[in-house]
Amino acid sequence: MVSLGCPKNLVDSERILTKLRSDGYAMSPDYQGADVVLVNTCGFLDSAKEESLEAIGEAIAENGRVIVTGCMGKEAEVIRARFPNVLAVTGAHQYEEVVGAVHEAAPMPPSPFVNLVPDAGLKLTPRHYSYLKISEGCNHRCAFCIIPSLRGDLVSRRPDAILREAEKLVEAGTKELLVISQDTSAYGVDIRKEPRMWKGQEVVPHMTDLARELGKIAPWVRLHYVYPYPHVDQVIPLMAEGLILPYLDIPFQHASRNVLRAMRRPANEAKVLERLKGWREICPDIAIRSTFVVGFPGETEEDFQYLLDWLDEAQLDRVGAFRFEPVEGASANALPDPVPEEVKEERYARVMEKTAAISAAKLQAKIGRTLEVIVDEVGEEGGATGRSQADAPEIDGEVFLRDAGHLAQGDIVRVEIEDADEHDLYGVPLA
Repeated sequence: MVSLGCPKNLVDSERILTKLRSDGYAMSPDYQGADVVLVNTCGFLDSAKEESLEAIGEAIAENGRVIVTGCMGKEAEVIRARFPNVLAVTGAHQYEEVVGAVHEAAPMPPSPFVNLVPDAGLKLTPRHYSYLKISEGCNHRCAFCIIPSLRGDLVSRRPDAILREAEKLVEAGTKELLVISQDTSAYGVDIRKEPRMWKGQEVVPHMTDLARELGKIAPWVRLHYVYPYPHVDQVIPLMAEGLILPYLDIPFQHASRNVLRAMRRPANEAKVLERLKGWREICPDIAIRSTFVVGFPGETEEDFQYLLDWLDEAQLDRVGAFRFEPVEGASANALPDPVPEEVKEERYARVMEKTAAISAAKLQAKIGRTLEVIVDEVGEEGGATGRSQADAPEIDGEVFLRDAGHLAQGDIVRVEIEDADEHDLYGVPLA
């Protein structure tokens, strides 16, 4: 299995592998030992599509028997034009079609023995953290995005099914649940009148209710991809209580009203600043992560400077930025006044410099504090690497520990912070 793209794709890969394992298939660690190769593609940006095509090409060169699935499956004709020998092409979260294609390409010989699959299913992440997908699709129609055309409108999972999966993951060793979807704060709007029974009580399909119940199951619960609806305010007290992590991943995308309107995003940046202030009053340790697009069509120097000034005031903890890239099928491609590539590069460099300085100052302020850290890896020479509650795996910073040889992966320990740089912390575990 070659799995590309976002954590939502990773969850799809895990589900496919779990079904195949239950059917008796085993995973090969390399191309040469495989009867068939699955490539789960990403199709969000042209650069991601090219990476997916390169992965398909490598799999064909190394093995020859390739099944393609994922978001780029919507462009089967493009894939087949470049690689006419692929065995099958399916779209995103079409699990049964993928499994059927594997059965056809590499039929299982009759056998009375089948490998047992753990209750939590097969995972592609370390044992101590797991992605928990709560819905598929998205109801928004942002000008730069084609996700609805790839994955459809919002379809929420039943809350009892989500909680049952979370319970199984924790029983199998998960310490941190990372809640993901295209729009986590929209969870349940399509099934809002369908509460389900869980542990003898009704659970309403709503982000706040779901977060509260997840907080009773796992030591750490982290919310990703949260659209800033007003009801997001309701989860902040859960963070202050320690029920879920004081962390919100909110893709604001920009601050200029002109650009936000062109993006078809909410354009009340002043209200957002007020809410950030209110959240920090309720939960002072809350970490806000966001992403921004620079060089969107029509973005002026005034718009960009407004974004920089807004970031100064917002003081976000973690920020990622992307240069605008036209995506086939996105309405933004037809907008006037495209920003030249050299201007995009210059603005990208400026926003990253700004946010790195903010991050460095925030991390410096943590020196001398004691923080909870989850251990991701223990080295051979007494060191270890972990993450604080403000750090999601793969995308945020890390905490590097000394005198930590006695720890194990997945341990949650108290750490005294001794030093910091622009992105990471350094410390020692307390006895």
